[in-house]
Amino acid sequence: MARTDRRPRRRLDPDSRRAAILEAAAAAFAAHPYAEVTISSIAAEACSSNALVYRYFANKEDLYAEVVRVAIADLLTRQAEALDALPDGVPVRDRIRAATMVYLDHIATHPDAWAMPMRRPGGEPAAVAELRARTRCDYVKRLQDLLVPSTQARHDYALWGYFGFIDAAALRWVGKGCPEEDRWALIDAALGALEGALGALEGALGDWAA
Repeated sequence: MARTDRRPRRRLDPDSRRAAILEAAAAAFAAHPYAEVTISSIAAEACSSNALVYRYFANKEDLYAEVVRVAIADLLTRQAEALDALPDGVPVRDRIRAATMVYLDHIATHPDAWAMPMRRPGGEPAAVAELRARTRCDYVKRLQDLLVPSTQARHDYALWGYFGFIDAAALRWVGKGCPEEDRWALIDAALGALEGALGALEGALGDWAA
């Protein structure tokens, strides 16, 4: 069958070919709703063919899920590196601020891809929605591990609410074009919301033990 893509195919080793397909897919899914993206358009952008895409990924859902997994893994790695770079004894508030700063860096680098699921809720495959839900549970557990142990229901809701606040505020930030001058205001508002929601738990965020 004759190729329908217009770009000449590049000779790449398997890892580079897979990376090129993922890069093209990430750009496509960021620019268009999931339902509107086709394997053919991704293959053309990656200077590949449909057959080559299917060699690496079972279907469009599998490819999309891998794009999301790669983005999540990259974010978690960079957050861990940022926290590891902090000196011992840094207040928990500063640790949360550092992780949030990396999160905003991630959003600013991929604003459309990050915002797409919230702008078009229900547009993702169920498996990817479940992946995001598991990741959110992991985020909450990581934050919980930084804080003084508590079994109060209020504190559980406060941690979940913090991430909801961050996402809602960050969506507003993306809508404004991710202005750098608003970054610290967003972070301070989020930390203030968390502190207020948690209430009197061993004092302020800055007093919590790491």
